[in-house]
Amino acid sequence: MAGNNITEIIGIVNGTTNYILTKMTESGMNYKDALAKATELGYAEADPTADVEGYDAGRKMAIMSSIAFNSRVTFNQVYTEGITKITAEDIKYAKEFGYVIKLLGLARNTPDGIEVKVHPMLIDENHPLATVRDSFNAVFVHGEASDDTMFMGRGAGQMPTASAVMGDIIDVCRNIVHGSCGKIGCSCYKELPVKDISETKSKFFLRIEALDKQGVLANIASVLGNNDVSIAQVVQKSRKDGVAELVIITDVVAEKNFNDAMTVFNGLSVVKEIAGVIRVY
Repeated sequence: MAGNNITEIIGIVNGTTNYILTKMTESGMNYKDALAKATELGYAEADPTADVEGYDAGRKMAIMSSIAFNSRVTFNQVYTEGITKITAEDIKYAKEFGYVIKLLGLARNTPDGIEVKVHPMLIDENHPLATVRDSFNAVFVHGEASDDTMFMGRGAGQMPTASAVMGDIIDVCRNIVHGSCGKIGCSCYKELPVKDISETKSKFFLRIEALDKQGVLANIASVLGNNDVSIAQVVQKSRKDGVAELVIITDVVAEKNFNDAMTVFNGLSVVKEIAGVIRVY
């Protein structure tokens, strides 16, 4: 990719979480059982926090962003959010809308700074990353000359990890033999700002449990509209005990505006619970 100006990287960069989400999606497992299976197979550590909370993926996105955009990005600048709140309902409704839920790392080089974040996302079922299953990882890179390129391989397990470690050891040995301290040094010659998550924009998937009575949907739509959140799709799902579940997908919206709308919802008596919030690619 050396001949490219890279504008975006999006990837599944943690094999453990991809395995868990695959089992939840394809086998109907709940999160706890899928994590137990991942641990049994050696994909998850005894303490899986770094994987399931997105920290491992965040560190990888910091490294890749630094390389791709030639400007230092550190882990504490990467917004991270894990998969522990993803439910079977989220997966089911995402499928109905034609999406798959993945833990994705996303980095963009924009005119006003670098965006870099890790969180669950709904991604179109026809996107190449949507078909990356089990413990496989994949990185999807957009370059101005190469257009779209994807790199894929095992991302968890004893032997894939050993292969990566041995690759680094062999590189060090080659450098020693050739009297070099590194054939490829640090490529960070720029000092680009890294944007806070509140300065970025996304589409959102939103599940709201609200009172099942006349005017509630109009009230919810009004709150979103007043905060410049435009609705792309909305479906009313199950009704039980006077409570209806609304599933909404927004157009692209500023994170700050969306969060302001959520604050208003938390104070509305007609809104019983914000059951799920997931960004959409």
